[in-house]
Amino acid sequence: MLEKQDETVATVARTGFTGWRRFDLWVLLSFLALAVFVMIRLWIDPNGRVLDGNDDDHGIFLFMLAHGERVVFDGASPFFESRLNAPVGVNMMANTAILALSLPLAPVTHFLGAGVSVALVLTLGLAGTAAAWYWLFARHLVRSRPAAVLGALWCGFAPTMISHANGHLNFVNQYLVPLIVWQVLRLREPGRAVRGGIVLGLLIVLQIFINEETLLFIALTLAVFVASYAVLRPQEVREVARRFLAGLGVAAGTSLVLAGYPLWYQFFAPGNYHGQPFKPDEFVTDLLSVAAYPRQAVAGVDSVAERLSVSATEDNTFFGPFGLLMIIVSARMLWRSAAARSAVIAGLVLLVVSMGPQLRVAGVRTSIPLPFALVSHLPVIDLVSVTRFAMVPATIAGILLALAADRVGELTAVRRRWFGIGMALALVPLFPKPLPVVQGDPLPAFLTAGTWKQYVPEGRTLVPVPMPDVTVGRAAQRWATLENLDFAVPRGYFMGPADPPGDDTGSWRAPHRFTSELLTRIQETGRRPELTAADRGKIAEDLAYWRAAVVVLVPQAQNAAVLRATLVDALGESRVVGGVEIWVVGDHPRE
Repeated sequence: MLEKQDETVATVARTGFTGWRRFDLWVLLSFLALAVFVMIRLWIDPNGRVLDGNDDDHGIFLFMLAHGERVVFDGASPFFESRLNAPVGVNMMANTAILALSLPLAPVTHFLGAGVSVALVLTLGLAGTAAAWYWLFARHLVRSRPAAVLGALWCGFAPTMISHANGHLNFVNQYLVPLIVWQVLRLREPGRAVRGGIVLGLLIVLQIFINEETLLFIALTLAVFVASYAVLRPQEVREVARRFLAGLGVAAGTSLVLAGYPLWYQFFAPGNYHGQPFKPDEFVTDLLSVAAYPRQAVAGVDSVAERLSVSATEDNTFFGPFGLLMIIVSARMLWRSAAARSAVIAGLVLLVVSMGPQLRVAGVRTSIPLPFALVSHLPVIDLVSVTRFAMVPATIAGILLALAADRVGELTAVRRRWFGIGMALALVPLFPKPLPVVQGDPLPAFLTAGTWKQYVPEGRTLVPVPMPDVTVGRAAQRWATLENLDFAVPRGYFMGPADPPGDDTGSWRAPHRFTSELLTRIQETGRRPELTAADRGKIAEDLAYWRAAVVVLVPQAQNAAVLRATLVDALGESRVVGGVEIWVVGDHPRE
């Protein structure tokens, strides 16, 4: 597979660099156009619309981008954010802070809004991932430009990528993956240990600040690939092992020097956590999803995909019946290659791992045990949503399809025709549809006109009701992030310890308090409680803990009337200011 480099260079020399350059430009523009098509509904109003497939994670990445804006424009710490979950704050390294994306985009976030940055990151992530794979295919792995286009389209716009574009900015930006993979494989070349190791280390550091889960997937996949290749070609591996391992050592040293402190901060600084707020067997790959169509494909059926997937952002396989068939056909065509066989083995291993500790079929968990049960509680592994391991075989499928398409000329005319028909039947039904969006609640003039500044002095917080949380109060977190965290708010949707110091299990929300639980219960049930003097005392204690300066009722909130009545009972009459009702707290006199 890797020996294609010299042949590719010779082909370019024969056909003319200018022609290939023009073709490549059109390919890249096509990737960008397809990415814009997928995200077009969000682009129509990026600060006003929210991705319908996962409005929770849309909100958390608005927070990440707003944090990047604060780092650049306000000098905030890159690893800690004090304006969400006040007064405790958030360990940003223990979250997917995407600092490698949020910091360069800080000017966009500052002047155009975090919503524009979300749309830009998702669009460039899809197109950029396809472009990076196209570079690897066309430059190093295949001789045919159409084969390179085919592989790049799959790797950049496969069902798993379109699915994660529903709010997972970290998983959509995978353009470093082919670069990292290629640099690892090049470590076997003479004289590459130091230079190649340093380059690889720098790429690893960049990937850490985009998404560490992806880096884990790369490491596991390459480990299985190398182990498989060593079994198939032991003599070849022995000849290059010393310089390969030396290069890995240089890469590890480079990345630890540059990322050592951020990683320490992630795992040991305040706000760190261990494990996830769910069990490994809750979010796994369903066996039947491998041959099903995803909900965002033209052939997709929502009801089927919902049964076979954990959420709209986790359609990590969904190759379709003909897609699965052509992946198998491609693997068969390439089976004589030890590299291809090793890639297939790596893909199968990670696919089985993604299915969790017990096999799930058609949404039903069976009693059939799977190997993941043996490693599910290992450190780092216990931080991963298990079904995401299936992103690896999805990418390997694209590699196999590209390599097989590159060899189609070696087939007979009849087999070439059948291969073309099979690829058409595989790819056309998987063509993506634009991602669905919903209109977000408009920001009130109380915020957009800066009126809040009259009520929230430095060191105090604005308490929106419902309070920002993973399941409720999404509008409140969106308010704060679209204002680039200019004011601090309590609670929020982020990852942190459930109830420190006694319980440091990972949680999607701040530790429970009486007032936050009371308001959540009211919003969900619509029932107004009878507050006692003790209840009002607890509410006053919580507002003091949050350093509240003003309480603001979100007008569009579910059961807003009942929430309002409860606030009046606890805090007295409100005042309408800038399109919202507010209650001034503490040493600010009510007007």
